[in-house]
Amino acid sequence: MTRMATRFTYRLAPALALAFMCAASIASAEDLLEVYRQAQKNDPSIAAARSQWQATQERIPQARSALLPAVSAQGQANANAYDATINSRPRNSFSANYGQGYLTFSASQPLYRPQSVVALDQAREQVTQSDFTLGIAQQDLIIRTAVAYFDVLLAEFNIELAEQQKLAVSEQLAQAKRNFEVGTATITDTNEAQAKYDSIIATEIQARNDLERRRTALMAIIGRVPKSLKRIGSGFEPQLPDPNNIDFWVNRALRDNLSVRFAQSSYEVATLEVDRAKAGHLPTLDLVASASAQASSGSTANDFSSNSRSALFGVVLNVPIYTGGFVSSRVREAISLQDKLRADLETAKRTAVTNAQDGYFGVNNAAAGVKAFEQAVASAEVALQSNILGQEVGIRTNLDVLNVQQNVYSTRRDLANAYFQYLLAVLRLKSAVGALNEQDVEQLNRRLNG
Repeated sequence: MTRMATRFTYRLAPALALAFMCAASIASAEDLLEVYRQAQKNDPSIAAARSQWQATQERIPQARSALLPAVSAQGQANANAYDATINSRPRNSFSANYGQGYLTFSASQPLYRPQSVVALDQAREQVTQSDFTLGIAQQDLIIRTAVAYFDVLLAEFNIELAEQQKLAVSEQLAQAKRNFEVGTATITDTNEAQAKYDSIIATEIQARNDLERRRTALMAIIGRVPKSLKRIGSGFEPQLPDPNNIDFWVNRALRDNLSVRFAQSSYEVATLEVDRAKAGHLPTLDLVASASAQASSGSTANDFSSNSRSALFGVVLNVPIYTGGFVSSRVREAISLQDKLRADLETAKRTAVTNAQDGYFGVNNAAAGVKAFEQAVASAEVALQSNILGQEVGIRTNLDVLNVQQNVYSTRRDLANAYFQYLLAVLRLKSAVGALNEQDVEQLNRRLNG
């Protein structure tokens, strides 16, 4: 191969690698939004969270039932056979067959049950809490899906880089062998190129294995083998947080972070539990009514049938006087649990602040990293071309070219990773302030395919 052809090969490989990051994929490829919607349908974790949310909605009607009327009916029918023998002189025997039955309707209406009132307030708070739990699961699904999606793209990119680098090094190896044969180079150049080539082969094998692992991880979320995935479109430009003020994001996290709101709700439930336990010392008052009817076709004493009816209407007052210390113990237990959840709330707030700070700096640092690696890639490519020219005029060795070429591919790999780290940092910042939702996935998807 001529020197001009060799230089063309070195220039073609960077162009192909850059096209990976800039060109949209084929029309049949799935984008991030499509993959996320598949995850919504098929991910078992989000399915479990939805079922738990649905189950929690029943807490309110269950708690409300303790304050509503209760009506019951009870009936019984018996067939009786009675035989008696008196051992006397003369011997006497007696037998009787008769039926008996009764039917009772009873109803009660709580008039004053403070524990049940507090339990209803708790149920309402628990339903609100379930919204936060489901929201946390949905945010987690978005991040897990995005991580798996970008991991697959990065693994595919690493394979393409390895293939392009293998092509370039193979040309360098072939040239080194030809130069050695004609006596213009030493065997050292050939051995160095061969070592680089063998190393790239091993890297390519590892990259392919890594891709299979990444695809398996994505499959565990969407429930099927993923199709080809769309890549970053042209014109991608990292943006800084808006507003670019850390205090804004910290304050918003303290107010809106879903884990903080969940912990706050848990504390409210615990506070109500203290009130509920203390209500165990209070009396209860119920309105009661009942109606019953009895019928008999006889008895052991006679053969006369009988019928009777009765009705009752009144109130029942229950005043706890001594419960063996149970209620007092429940109050102490509830207060201790309230203290525990107060500490959990503080922990959630501090974690939210940390996550907001990490997310804020993560977006800024990742955006700066993208800019830096873009410049690094451009500089590495210039350095590569300079070393190729230097080799042609005899001031650079084959090893110099191989090392600079390796730096080009490593820098390009770092740039691809920087793109994905920036995108994930944006999602994590939104999650830290409780604002991550499907609209953010749609917005990010438009930027990917722009």
